[in-house]
Amino acid sequence: MKRSKLFYTVFFSFVLSDAALAADQEAQTDQSRHPKVVTSAQVATDKAKAAVLKNEMVEVRGHGRSSVLASSATKTNTPLVETAQSVTVITRDEMDTRGVLTLNQAVRYAAGITADTRGGEGTRYDLFDLRGFTVPTFLDGLKVQDSPTGFAVAQTDTFRLDRVELLKGPASALYGQSSPGGLTALSSKLPTDQKFYGSVGTTGGMFDLYRVDADVGGFATDDGLVRYRIYGTANGQHTQLSKTGSRRFSISPAFTFGGDGPTTLTLLGNYQYDPENGSYGGAPLVGSYKAGTFGYLPRNFYDGDASFEKFNRRQGGITYILNHRFNDDWSFSTRGRYDDIMTNYRSVLNTGDYDSPDMTSGTMLGRYSYGAREHNHNLAFDSQFKGHVRTGPLQHALMFGFDYMQQHSRDNESMGTAPDLDVVNPDYNMAIPDMDPAENYRTTSQQIGVYAQDEIRWRRFILTGSLRNDWYHVHRVTYLSPSDETQNSSKITWRASGLYHFDFGLAPYISYSTSFQPQVGNVVSADGLTTRQATPSMGKQLEGGVKYQLPGTTLLLTAAGFHIEQSNVLVSVPGTGNYTQSGLVHSDGFEFEAHAEPFHNLMLTAAVSVQKIKDDSTQKPLVQSGRGNASLFAFYTMPSGKLKGFGFGGGMRYTARTYGGELADGSVWLPQYALFDASVSYDMSNLSHSLKGWKVSANVRNLFDKNYVANCYADGAVGGYCFFGERRNAQASIGYSW
Repeated sequence: MKRSKLFYTVFFSFVLSDAALAADQEAQTDQSRHPKVVTSAQVATDKAKAAVLKNEMVEVRGHGRSSVLASSATKTNTPLVETAQSVTVITRDEMDTRGVLTLNQAVRYAAGITADTRGGEGTRYDLFDLRGFTVPTFLDGLKVQDSPTGFAVAQTDTFRLDRVELLKGPASALYGQSSPGGLTALSSKLPTDQKFYGSVGTTGGMFDLYRVDADVGGFATDDGLVRYRIYGTANGQHTQLSKTGSRRFSISPAFTFGGDGPTTLTLLGNYQYDPENGSYGGAPLVGSYKAGTFGYLPRNFYDGDASFEKFNRRQGGITYILNHRFNDDWSFSTRGRYDDIMTNYRSVLNTGDYDSPDMTSGTMLGRYSYGAREHNHNLAFDSQFKGHVRTGPLQHALMFGFDYMQQHSRDNESMGTAPDLDVVNPDYNMAIPDMDPAENYRTTSQQIGVYAQDEIRWRRFILTGSLRNDWYHVHRVTYLSPSDETQNSSKITWRASGLYHFDFGLAPYISYSTSFQPQVGNVVSADGLTTRQATPSMGKQLEGGVKYQLPGTTLLLTAAGFHIEQSNVLVSVPGTGNYTQSGLVHSDGFEFEAHAEPFHNLMLTAAVSVQKIKDDSTQKPLVQSGRGNASLFAFYTMPSGKLKGFGFGGGMRYTARTYGGELADGSVWLPQYALFDASVSYDMSNLSHSLKGWKVSANVRNLFDKNYVANCYADGAVGGYCFFGERRNAQASIGYSW
């Protein structure tokens, strides 16, 4: 990355800020001549905006069960009913009500989700698809950078989160390299305006689950100029596979300086240590999806070796968030994070085939060993100037920003043989031969982006335009098979949308957005004589829909139809190790979501999605993509009587059939399934005033213990891998809050 690009980016931003300040003075003069008239129909929306204008940030933190604001779509706090793109919000209260322990569990009730793509087994990573594509994660407005190999990837403990947003569809116009399916935006628990608050809780459950969580915060000075919040956890459990388990220790301190003043600085740290985190293997396709000569394998089948299995992850990071308000209209925000992630991994995995002439009969399962040590250093920054100006009858919400990402990664991988496993009488403590080096490389990547956005309001019309230019650079040095490769790309992405918000709460909209994703591979020329590095794939989406929010309430209904295309996708050239960039993937679908609190003590969410994904190079869907999902969750708390404070509820999660790849004798389609969850809670202060602050709760996932296969990867011949879904899992908690 050339230094001149960074210099011009910073210079460009400061020039824009000066122009914006001048425009602000002119706008104030104009507004004094033409005072704004507010209709009664705008009251509910204006109240929602006023609550956050004082300290506008990328993340929104709400205390209610339902939220009518989101920031991931525009990087400004905007009412969902006035956001011309699909966004699903999962609040802290909803996660607590459902007893969520992982991000996979948090997103299960959202429309367009293909949840748990590695079943109930791959818990060390957050694995799900959105609108048919894997999506990146952003934490506190900054990207959680993936590793080049996928080993040293951070996982955020969901108890340190205040909120989750799913932004659906391309979002590169504001975030740079991203997926056509969208992104996941996480917000950490940060200091609040309360003088002293906190909670302590403990959880126990099936598979020897234990958790101890503490969250304490308040004013560090009498005037609240300095505020703090500290969250910590120690937890662990056995997984649903034999001989495997997970443990975690995490602490996250945060301090905010400046109180309620015009300038605030928040410093947030986190250290997390996972001494172990389950297994990443799976069951062979023959024995899970299809019966073997021995029948079907049990759901706790483990394909590895207990004495050899290892997964150790250490991750630490420090984040700053600086906000400054110049006046009521203009502000500046900047944030940055440094991450250090190190993973030490080794495992015995199955090959997907049996040691027999036809590779499907018998009981001896082929296996191999694999290991990796990866260490990543990540930097990410994002800064914006935001302002409000008026040009005649038009009101503009302007944003000018730039961001920068950098990653240094070092990886050593090994591979070896492993003895076959008798799946009927498994031995999980066998002698595993030493592994041989397989990969050894160093990767450095950088991205810098400059973007601008204008949200224009005229009467009840809202028009939004976003434009961004990114420069991407990656340098990879391989040592075992010496090579030195460099890739440089520059991409322009944009978004445009229009929405009309009727007086009675209805808001039809249409939007178009684009994205790009870097790819790694050698692309062969048309004559087959030369190769070049792959250029990024490109995504585009046309989405149209309608939203309805009952004025003065949090009742929100949304419906949307979408068409996504991802072009420039790598397609393998058989027998060469090279690619062409002729791939084209389509994703078409419809989604509906409802979030409501029709009564003070009732929470209700519902979702339905239907989607069709097709890869033109294979004329098949993308492997692990589903045809849609549906869900319903309701929770009611008794407001009076002898059972006052007792809450009860449950949910249903339906997943349509999912594509698992191809076998020699046909396609693999996982059948549809429906699962049920249940939740209860009780506020113990209703028993005695001395128990004020105490609460007990219990949750069950997969209430009826349905046996199902969540996903598969067929190998194109006779075998492959499959992953059993999460078994029935119950937990109970008791906690004290103040």
